[in-house]
Amino acid sequence: MLTPDANGRPTASAQPTIADSAARIDQITGAQPAIPVAAEHLLKVAHSVARDASETWAQVWREFNSHGTSGTIPPEVRSGFVPGCGWPQFVEKLWLLKHYLDSIQRICAGSR
Repeated sequence: MLTPDANGRPTASAQPTIADSAARIDQITGAQPAIPVAAEHLLKVAHSVARDASETWAQVWREFNSHGTSGTIPPEVRSGFVPGCGWPQFVEKLWLLKHYLDSIQRICAGSR
């Protein structure tokens, strides 16, 4: 393939790769690289699962709040179920779970 040098004279260059050719076609046509169909489907499924998980988290959190909690567990609630890690760490894990679910949703939504 001939390409111009710094002075505009044609010079021999290496053969373009298939990727070079595809990139050039995309540049000429203005096409954006497509996400493979299987990957797009996977993102949609992951987004749906993350949304359902986030809704489940919200239901669990509402149960805590129905007892007047805002991150602290009142004594009347402590008398029943007690997590092995203790209430403060359990509540922290719930918040981490919510953070992870929100991150997954943002990743999936931003990839479409």
